[in-house]
Amino acid sequence: MAEIRVSKVEQSQTKIRNVPIAVTPEGFWCCPSPVGFQKTLKSQNALNKPKSSSPPPKFNVQKKQIPLTEKEPMIATMKPAATSSDQRSFTPENPGIGAPIVLERPPRPKVEHVPRKVAIEFGEPGTSDMKVILLGKQGYCVKLSVHKKVLLENSSFFAENFSQQEPGLFCLEIDDCKDAEIYIETVGLMYCKEMKQRLIKQSVSRVLHILKVAELLGFNSCILSCLEYLEAAPWVDKDEEEKVVSSVLQLQGEGINVTPVLKRISSDVSNSPGDTISHIMDLVLKSNDERSRREMKSIVLKLLRENNSLPSYADSADDFNKTVYISCRNCLDSLLLLFKRAAELEPTDRPTNTKESVVKQITLEADNLSWLLEILADRQAADEYARIWATQQELATLHSMLPIVSRYHVSNITARLFVGIGKGELLPVKDTRRLLLQTWLQPLINDYSWLQHGCRSFDRKVVEEGIGRTILTLPLEDQQSILLAWLGSFLKAGDNCPNLQRAFEVWWRRTFIRPYADAQVNVLQPDSSMTSNQ
Repeated sequence: MAEIRVSKVEQSQTKIRNVPIAVTPEGFWCCPSPVGFQKTLKSQNALNKPKSSSPPPKFNVQKKQIPLTEKEPMIATMKPAATSSDQRSFTPENPGIGAPIVLERPPRPKVEHVPRKVAIEFGEPGTSDMKVILLGKQGYCVKLSVHKKVLLENSSFFAENFSQQEPGLFCLEIDDCKDAEIYIETVGLMYCKEMKQRLIKQSVSRVLHILKVAELLGFNSCILSCLEYLEAAPWVDKDEEEKVVSSVLQLQGEGINVTPVLKRISSDVSNSPGDTISHIMDLVLKSNDERSRREMKSIVLKLLRENNSLPSYADSADDFNKTVYISCRNCLDSLLLLFKRAAELEPTDRPTNTKESVVKQITLEADNLSWLLEILADRQAADEYARIWATQQELATLHSMLPIVSRYHVSNITARLFVGIGKGELLPVKDTRRLLLQTWLQPLINDYSWLQHGCRSFDRKVVEEGIGRTILTLPLEDQQSILLAWLGSFLKAGDNCPNLQRAFEVWWRRTFIRPYADAQVNVLQPDSSMTSNQ
């Protein structure tokens, strides 16, 4: 076995750190505290202080994690043991270092070059019959006193290497060991009858590291125990879930059954995802609790937007859109019945439970229709929604018969359609745009004051810009008729009416300035052509 040499400290030899092992009737073992491996290398500077009364230095190992997605072969070297003693001393290469220390302070060696050594014994003291040496790139050396029978029974890696050697006492060196602490714990698990009890105290991240080493060592019973742990333990966030899935899929490629773990993220049930989403939407639309309904609408809308970004999701988009439109028509039918019911109530009656119930249901259906419109607009499928809404003449007629407090939430749907058209989120045909303005612009103007003060999501500037842009997409004569009607309302209501001055200016220039400018250009063009001919 290759020797690891270290410098002396005040004529005394550096000793290997001995770790006490607690032995139970079950062969339980005690790994050195993880703190001993994770301390920073700054503590190693104490080795260089010339204090004769200081206790022997303790060597710590700096841990470096093995990447989970990277599988590197272990380099093992078999060598006969030079001595049977577990407390073997490592002799320095230069005997002159043992000379008396001069008073001048010697140069302090770099911390990363200071060797660290740890000796660990498994099982009952003095019964081990072989050594496993872990050599790390950072310069540390961990000597494990183990039992050949235990390793042969549990590890195909050790069994393969031991079969190539002559009987007797020998050592196995594992070079480039990146995570000695995990190797030690994994070897220690070979001495445990109930690995599950040992793993249950660990975190998911640590079990994944143990799983990686167990895979390298061919420790099948440990692999199965780790998979049982990962199947039952919660994965706290998305990053941890990705790490678990990556590690498990790597094992699946090697023929190990990982189906119980993967069932958490995949299903064998043949139900269409669209059916499940439709059921969820139906539950949200029929919810009676305002707060929970509002929160779930926000969550479902966010998750649907994530689905829209997936290329594979486009295949089922048409079926899902049809389902959404079915919900839209159901909500519209319910809203029309509620409007008729509210119109039958005498406006002079005092507030009653019936009136309050109707108003509450109208508000609910209007909010449901607004939510469905947002879903369709995100999917670039709201053109049909605009056509359906524009053709609701009966609903618009009943709208003017109801008190503002009962109806103004419905005008928020109209405002959202204008915003969508103005932003290019939906592109309905010309007849639909004209009919939408003719049917619903005046009801929107009538409810505008309540929308500004009663709807938290209402943005006046955005809505006014959307209305103006929608008007300007129509032929010039339609722009004129709509804007002149708006002007009469604006001069009476002021701030309680949408401010469409920018659209009015554009229409004005198109009507009164552009024709003369175009005529002047046409006059100049013949003159220039005659000049060029001359």
